Amino acid sequence: GMLRISGRVIAENPYVKMGTFHTIELEMNRNFTLIKPEWDVIALERVQEACDISKKADVAAVVCQEGLANVCLVTSSMTIIRQHIDCPIPRKRRGSVANYEKGMKRFFEQIYHAILRHVDFEIVKCVIIGSPGFVREQVYDFIFAEATRTDNKMLLHNKSKFIVVHTSNGHKQALQEVMNDPAIKTKLADTKAAQEVQALDQFYEMLNVDPDRAFYGYKDVAKAAEQGAIGTLLVTDELFRAAEVDKRRKYIQLVEMARDTGGKVYVFSSLHVSGENLNQLTGVAAILNFPLHDMDEEEEGGPEEGEEEEPLPENTNHHDEYSDIAN
Repeated sequence: GMLRISGRVIAENPYVKMGTFHTIELEMNRNFTLIKPEWDVIALERVQEACDISKKADVAAVVCQEGLANVCLVTSSMTIIRQHIDCPIPRKRRGSVANYEKGMKRFFEQIYHAILRHVDFEIVKCVIIGSPGFVREQVYDFIFAEATRTDNKMLLHNKSKFIVVHTSNGHKQALQEVMNDPAIKTKLADTKAAQEVQALDQFYEMLNVDPDRAFYGYKDVAKAAEQGAIGTLLVTDELFRAAEVDKRRKYIQLVEMARDTGGKVYVFSSLHVSGENLNQLTGVAAILNFPLHDMDEEEEGGPEEGEEEEPLPENTNHHDEYSDIAN
């Protein structure tokens, strides 16, 4: 929830001297202004996604222990606590556990209502329930017993999305243990990249069935974009973080051209196996709306005499300097 930024002071102000190095911390709910000489479509989309967590969080988590629970939404870059539950539980007494059971029931009811209030099952693809001991199984059983009693079809329909795991405690930090579990990590990664995986499978299938509608490599994909042929563009996020400014610009321009002609664009995470596979195909590929049969012939023959190959149109508003928005 905090970003630390350091750099040289370039404007007069009463707090620090000109030319000195200074470090500031940007915290949650603290206003700040970010100035870039150039805002591209990828950077703007990252800002919009970061500002609307509910549209991006496709994983929810409840980490709990007796009397303590945190209901969280998990994105690829952060974990947000939506509700903190602290419910006093009477201790078990010899010969009577009635008060203990009533306390636990109140605790489970609060978790149940928190899930209904904060988890949007149209977006969330996975709900993790983690705890030490047997609390997680008790929470899981209570949720679906209550859903059955009240005929909550939404919960019953999404029962397969719930995963029960072990954590050492009920605090938010315990989620790190879950994320480091290789089996859970694979499952969560698959939920975040399900559409991308499907699109990559469709590309491979098209490459086998109709190779004139499946191109990869910047040169061929750019030519297809110029002709408005791209139906689906696949590109890895690694290309937008390239050290060379010109390389970043040309891939951003490729995305804009594909969208302008009605194409869908999938930006793959290079941390996911599907992104690694796409990187083996130069990091960019496209499924075309219609076949382009003469691409290989043009490449072999080159431009006709007296003609020059037309590069992608340059944007004249670019600055020499370019900086990425912080992830």
